[in-house]
Amino acid sequence: MKKVKIRKYLKPYWLFALISPLFMAGEVIVDLWQPKLMSTIVNTVVESNDISLVMSTILRTGLLMLGLVLIGGLMGLLCCYTASIASQGFGNDLRVDAFNKVMSLSLQQTDKFTTGSLVTRLTNDITSLQDLVMMILRMFVRAPIFMIGGLIMCMGLNVKFGTVVAVSLPFQLLIVLIMVFKAFPLFSVVQKRLDKVNAVVQENVTGARVVKAYTREDHEIDRFDESNMAYRNTNMKVLMLMSTLMPCLMIIMNLSILAIIYIGGLQVEAAAIKVGDVMAAVQYISQVLMSVMMVSMMFQQVARGKACADRVREVLEADPAIQNGTVTEGKEEGTVRFENVSFSYPEGQGNKVLDGVNLEAKKGEIIAIIGATGSGKSSLVSLIPRFYEAVEGNVYVDGVNVKDWDLHALRQKIGYVLQKSELFSGSVNENILWGKEDATQEEIEQAAMVAQADEFISSMPDGYESYVAEKGASLSGGQKQRVAISRAVLRHPEIIIFDDSTSALDLGTEAKLRSALHTHFADTTIIMIAQRVASVMHADKIAVIENGKITAFDDHENLMKTSETYRDIYSSQMKNNGGEE
Repeated sequence: MKKVKIRKYLKPYWLFALISPLFMAGEVIVDLWQPKLMSTIVNTVVESNDISLVMSTILRTGLLMLGLVLIGGLMGLLCCYTASIASQGFGNDLRVDAFNKVMSLSLQQTDKFTTGSLVTRLTNDITSLQDLVMMILRMFVRAPIFMIGGLIMCMGLNVKFGTVVAVSLPFQLLIVLIMVFKAFPLFSVVQKRLDKVNAVVQENVTGARVVKAYTREDHEIDRFDESNMAYRNTNMKVLMLMSTLMPCLMIIMNLSILAIIYIGGLQVEAAAIKVGDVMAAVQYISQVLMSVMMVSMMFQQVARGKACADRVREVLEADPAIQNGTVTEGKEEGTVRFENVSFSYPEGQGNKVLDGVNLEAKKGEIIAIIGATGSGKSSLVSLIPRFYEAVEGNVYVDGVNVKDWDLHALRQKIGYVLQKSELFSGSVNENILWGKEDATQEEIEQAAMVAQADEFISSMPDGYESYVAEKGASLSGGQKQRVAISRAVLRHPEIIIFDDSTSALDLGTEAKLRSALHTHFADTTIIMIAQRVASVMHADKIAVIENGKITAFDDHENLMKTSETYRDIYSSQMKNNGGEE
């Protein structure tokens, strides 16, 4: 497994990442001069009785301070601008690569990560890393320079002031380290709790109709409350832990300021130091100790960022379980063959969904697969475009083992209509164009006619430009299926797979679809899964699958003679009160 370094995503923006801290250093240096200049004004006011000298000092020094503030403000603005370019670019590139990696993963890998977790990793986790980069380019420079510069300036006023800092600083750093190390393990837990919250939300948004149909709103609200409460409680542990940090640091800072004032008062009384210098020392000690507080916040962000980086890196380092082949052309055309194929899902604990399957489809044949729910029908056809890998045996497309195929070339040969029609928000045209992005309007409409979708599409207010809501919520089940079929036939593939994707069509519409396919796709191999015998009895051959095994494979007439299972299915569906439907 190749180790991915997250920091490489900052390299394209190295110039901005380099000059941003320089601008911040300029701003901090300007800020460090302000107490010194203020002390000059105070000392002049306290010591001089010459009004003109006092006024000229206030005016001259005040203008200098104002000018430095403007320069410092410009430096801060430039720092923010350059740091934003670097951090936003870093986040964008990292998110793009992570999304591309997710797209390259097999279904078994995305199932393992879970949808909710992937959403969290590509959004919340990467945003946290983006914020961390922003903080590093700004605060990681500001805090140390303030700390070191303030200490130097303070000691320049009086060595005893530096002693106060030297005594208080280790206590502050020790408190910061203790708190951070206690909070560090909790950040990973927080992100996992957020995964669970996102997963529940995603399930309920996509399954809203089922929830409402079974009036399970209260149950799902309770489930969300449980996940959300776990997320809240873990977050509270972190926040309570970190919230104790600030009061501890403030106590030390205030004690340090009191020590400075006490020591400074004695020094002023002994005429060893001026009043303005004591005021400057108080400001410097505040800056130094506030920098420690900033460091504590940075450590908190770093701890969270480390947890997020590990989760994002886990996605980036995931090697696709299905390796791409190199073959782009087959030895045959439109053929599919299974040889002793067995399959089990990765999380299925070795239970075979398919066991020793042998099946062959020749060019132009219509092969139907029928069987009880859970018998392995969908699992069987999902091996053809290599959504999953066979555990035993081999699957061949166009005479080439699917393991040797280039995945893009393999899937371009196949039109796949899923059991659950997945549509996307956009126009009808845009959804159909998924099949062939450069298709003409004439080709789109021809595909819709074959799929028996043209009539209802044309009757929509904007025709083919009519808007389809997310997941096709604005269409009926039968309409969604026909748009999905249009998308598949648009590319004129060598092989079309119907995974029980005509279940929402009435028998009349399905018969018209079958006739159109026969007319326009006579040379295309069609593999059709169906629950209804009426949908498959006209196929060239029908495979009867039971418990992952093909127990019969022949045409309708012969199966009626040789397969008891097929006869039972036919009898239960086609007979009604002693007569045929």
